[in-house]
Amino acid sequence: MVILEKILAVSRGEKKADLIFRNGRVVNVFSGEILQVDVVVCGNTIAAVGDGYVKGHEVMDLKGAYLIPGLIDAHVHVESSMLTPAGFARAVLSHGTTTVIADPHEIANAAGLRGLDFMVNSSRGAPVDFFFMVPSCVPATGMETAGAYLGAEETQKAFEMLHDSPGLGEMMNFPGVLFRDKEVISKIKMALEMGRVVDGHAPSLTGKDLNAYVSAGISSDHECVSSGEALEKIRLGMKVIIREGSAAKDLDALLPAVNEKNFTEFMFGCDDRHPAHLLENGEIDDILRKAVRKGLDPVNAVRMATINPARHYGLKGRGAVAPGYKADLVVVRDLKDFDVLEVYKDGRMVAKEGRILESSPQYHDPQLEDSVRIPDLRGRFSLEPPAQGAIANVITVKAGQIITGWEKVPFYGIGGDDDLAKAAVIERYSGKGGMSLGLVRGFGLKSGAIASTIAHDSHNLIVIGVSDEDMEMATRAAAEMGGGLVVVLDKEVRASLPLPVGGLMSYEDAAGVAAGHKKTEAAAVALGCSLPSPFMTLSFLALPVIPALKLTDRGLFDVKSFSHISLWD
Repeated sequence: MVILEKILAVSRGEKKADLIFRNGRVVNVFSGEILQVDVVVCGNTIAAVGDGYVKGHEVMDLKGAYLIPGLIDAHVHVESSMLTPAGFARAVLSHGTTTVIADPHEIANAAGLRGLDFMVNSSRGAPVDFFFMVPSCVPATGMETAGAYLGAEETQKAFEMLHDSPGLGEMMNFPGVLFRDKEVISKIKMALEMGRVVDGHAPSLTGKDLNAYVSAGISSDHECVSSGEALEKIRLGMKVIIREGSAAKDLDALLPAVNEKNFTEFMFGCDDRHPAHLLENGEIDDILRKAVRKGLDPVNAVRMATINPARHYGLKGRGAVAPGYKADLVVVRDLKDFDVLEVYKDGRMVAKEGRILESSPQYHDPQLEDSVRIPDLRGRFSLEPPAQGAIANVITVKAGQIITGWEKVPFYGIGGDDDLAKAAVIERYSGKGGMSLGLVRGFGLKSGAIASTIAHDSHNLIVIGVSDEDMEMATRAAAEMGGGLVVVLDKEVRASLPLPVGGLMSYEDAAGVAAGHKKTEAAAVALGCSLPSPFMTLSFLALPVIPALKLTDRGLFDVKSFSHISLWD
């Protein structure tokens, strides 16, 4: 810890700085200028930004490169990368991300407070700062069975555990807000009374209902799918997080809403990104590249990735290259491609040209490695319609979307030319094996089955297929390896990716998980699957807070009426 007196002395040029950046172009997120000035660092703090500083133990000649603040991901679920916080940090650091606002509601749904404890311990010693939101919806709704329950009492304990939490995580249960559910309101009040923010999750909410939702104190949303929706929300005072994940990609639709007058109301978030996507394309730097190529002013893009989220989430001393701010800095070649040359965390170089320069420990918790408990499911995947050609309520999916469609289709069986596959969600925590069956169109499966224990947000075991025997084998294989992704054909496992940490994460590094994930996706393609991210799309089939038709362990779910419905019309 650098004492204030030393920082002041360095700022005045009376003492040697630990590090001086020279000959760089500094992006000033306050004035919107690009300045050719020195940046002077004392310990983990920026002591000065200006000229005339000649005393430094180390001087970095940037040779005309740009110096920007460390990037901040405004909304991400670390678990969706299938990496632990320690593994995630190593994957994103070389891309310039030094701070993430993480909502750990995936592991909380699977393992409750113990899961939150794991995330905190795994993030300790990592070269990225994690600020964990307190999950608001565990389970996401009362229409499914999760592995844990966080009521008001547990939420209070979570705030005590996550003492530096910026606030309450995404409030997916918007009907609970609108109809003044006592427990939902108590959680919101708890956060607001502590001076914390409340994140939103309100896809397509508009008009009076949106006004009510915002009036509850909910101040952000990352579920906008059109520029009109984004504008309506910022006009009511919400901040909009432009999401660009592996499956849900909203940048193209939302960027037209951003202009010189309102860019302060927007931030960037990856939400859900797979490890291969992180390694090959990057994280927030990837969004910056895309946004600038589509016409966004590069300095405003940097502001949306740094100072905007820092201000919204109360992250003092982050998000700017300025005196008194943390020396979390990124050297990029230019403000077009945002090629990251070097990354500095707390004044230390921690990554250079894609290489991580510091090691970090991996935390283990064996008690999280036994979360898939299911009975023998043989014979339970049989689906009998009430009559030949009976009309079925079918879930439809599209590439790049987590919103599902709803079609009414005459049912004559599985495996024909109508692209119908059977779907099942099985409760995986109690061992009782409660399950429901449904039908889905859009995956393109011609044979076999794919299964996963990643099924937002309760993360029960989800499987789709065209063969009952292959579906049985896929669920059994997923359970035996403690959770993960499985592809089966002719009752044989063709590819799998074990995720033993709560059935959601691996202790392996990003490269190892990415390789395993690629194999499972390639095996799914071999079954005829036509989606670019089949397992990501599969994971959202069970999320009953995203329109329009979903499947939980308790049955087919109509999101609009917020009720279960029959498979048959």
